[in-house]
Amino acid sequence: MLKQILSKLPRKSQKSDTIDSAETNSGNSNSNFGNGTQCTNSGNSLSSRLSVVKRVSSAVFPSSIMAGVEAVEPHLSFKDVSNPQKQNLFVSKLNLCCEVFDFSDPDKNTSEQDMKRQTLIELADFVSSGSAKFTEPAIAAMSKMCAINLFRVFPPKYRSNGTGGETEDEEPMFDPAWSHLQIVYDLLLRFISYNSLDVKVAKKYVDHSFMSRLLDLFDSEDPRERDCLKTILHRVYGKFMIHRHFIRQAVSNIIYRFVFETERHNGIAELLEIFGSIISGFAVPLKEEHKMFLCKALIPLHKPKSVGIYHQQLTYCVVQFIDKDPKLATTVIKGLLKYWPVTNSQKELMFISELEEVLEMTSAVEFQKIMVPLFRRLGRCLNSSHYQVAERAHLLWNNDHILNLITQNRQVIAPIVFPSLERNTETHWNHAVLNLTENVKKLFWDMDEELVLACIRKAEEENSTSSVADEKRKLTWERLETAAGFQPSADYIIAPVKPAACYVAC
Repeated sequence: MLKQILSKLPRKSQKSDTIDSAETNSGNSNSNFGNGTQCTNSGNSLSSRLSVVKRVSSAVFPSSIMAGVEAVEPHLSFKDVSNPQKQNLFVSKLNLCCEVFDFSDPDKNTSEQDMKRQTLIELADFVSSGSAKFTEPAIAAMSKMCAINLFRVFPPKYRSNGTGGETEDEEPMFDPAWSHLQIVYDLLLRFISYNSLDVKVAKKYVDHSFMSRLLDLFDSEDPRERDCLKTILHRVYGKFMIHRHFIRQAVSNIIYRFVFETERHNGIAELLEIFGSIISGFAVPLKEEHKMFLCKALIPLHKPKSVGIYHQQLTYCVVQFIDKDPKLATTVIKGLLKYWPVTNSQKELMFISELEEVLEMTSAVEFQKIMVPLFRRLGRCLNSSHYQVAERAHLLWNNDHILNLITQNRQVIAPIVFPSLERNTETHWNHAVLNLTENVKKLFWDMDEELVLACIRKAEEENSTSSVADEKRKLTWERLETAAGFQPSADYIIAPVKPAACYVAC
């Protein structure tokens, strides 16, 4: 009976005894650590805990990310460290170069600037040697260093002219920090062009934000910087296929803002030069997006006054589009006629030159769609008082393809152009233009003599009609002048009207 009662009483578990003993030992060890006597057990427990933490961190952060975490003295040379440590030194040197200096004062921080430049040169040599391995920490450090050094806000432009961008008469402005920027750009180019670069990892750091800020740098006034950016953007477009659509949209937005808002940008020529090679790689048939870029971005670029800075690159892009789709020739010529200059003769010369290149690639079917408004405009160019414009317009007849198109459609074109040629013969002041006019008339005579005679008769009729109208207009003005000069006699003088206040007073 007593044993049964005792068996039901609660017993102290062995686990609690173990915990109590552990706490006692822990207290003893802590007291010993505090006294500084015995640290072996506590050191073993600490190392075991650190090993557990290390295993957990390795599970959370993969080895590919943790490879470059260990810091190495950045002032060491790559020759002074072992091969496993070179990647860590590479990241340390990249982090060291994240400090930006003020180059406006040449006597400020000269030693630090020289040290940074030497470090950048070491990094460039290390990457060019092929020893660099762009792990994720290295990619992150490279992207951070390039962003800190390159991405900046440019000061306001205080150019004397309002055309925006550099003109041919202005000297370019050079960035005083170019001694550092040049090496950073070289590093970025080598990084983007690296054969073993993992694009899937790199795109996390070279993202849309990075590309947007990189495109903003094209507004730099330093032509050396824009040239470097041009090469880098071309490599990025070729390697990062995921960014291609974004780059095209971002460049379109830059062009929209330039054409319709500011008319100020320094890098339009470089951007168009890149797009010239991009357009040549477009697949056929062209996507609607690409056609919209031609209509909404490239054609309106003919509008700004500073078109001469980038006209060569613009013409190349337009011709590439027509080469891909000949039907776009009509769209391009309509756009040229829409933005045709009225008072700017130099710009008009550019338009005629571009028009000739476009017409060389235009088929007979597309030519017939726009020949009437086109030759009305060219007729006015033939009569231009600026002799270079008139000469350039006459020289279109020297192009075999254009002359062939004119010959096929002479029944429509000759009546439009021939009055301008006759007017030149009678009134133009320049002898070279007069000789060219006679040559063009001779070409029409050789094409169709009866058509030319009909045009001459029609021109004579129009001249007689216009002379009659001029005579009537002259007689009308004479009658008006006589009526205006008539002096009325005193009997017909009308008394002045009294103010209303006088009648009220009466």
